Amino acid sequence: MEKEASRSRQVGGPVVTTLLWLIFIASAATNSVGGFIGMDYSFRMIAGGIAVAFLVILIVRFVARTKD
Repeated sequence: MEKEASRSRQVGGPVVTTLLWLIFIASAATNSVGGFIGMDYSFRMIAGGIAVAFLVILIVRFVARTKD
């Protein structure tokens, strides 16, 4: 029972998770659409790197939450 309570106290909770998802989606969309609208290559690669980094953070948070 005590583990359940400690898992629900994850840093930031749903607010941080929502912000992580929003930043991930925005940077992934920028990376995807950038080629069609003529965005500079380096800017698209930065957006792609941010998307990958935030995806890793989201996966780590999910695994930490589901781990016993």
